Amino acid sequence: MSQQQHKVIISLAANCDPEKNLAKARECLSRILSDTNYTRELWTEPFSAPHSSPLYLNQLVYATTCLGDEQLVGELKDIEKALGRTAEDRRQGRVRIDLDLMQYDEARHHLRDWDRPYIKALLLLA
Repeated sequence: MSQQQHKVIISLAANCDPEKNLAKARECLSRILSDTNYTRELWTEPFSAPHSSPLYLNQLVYATTCLGDEQLVGELKDIEKALGRTAEDRRQGRVRIDLDLMQYDEARHHLRDWDRPYIKALLLLA
């Protein structure tokens, strides 16, 4: 019996060694996602404090998974930790990797982020 596949959209972002960290994140995500379709990468100013920290490299992935939404979010947090994300880095404005579940089937998450210019731009790059 096959498990149900769920359609997801996940955002990826980094401002510390971003090319390397996004590549590592994509490798990790390949273990929990299937049918992946990544947008192009997009460089952006920090949303919360422009010009205060390095540029971000952002990307979206459209994919499927058999994981439940809470289990998927847990896996995303585990990947962030494995790639070195710490609370101290966050306080300092350093983001090694940020993985956010934006949509799970028809349910949208991180609702404020959907209106951010970089998310809108990435959606157009799909």
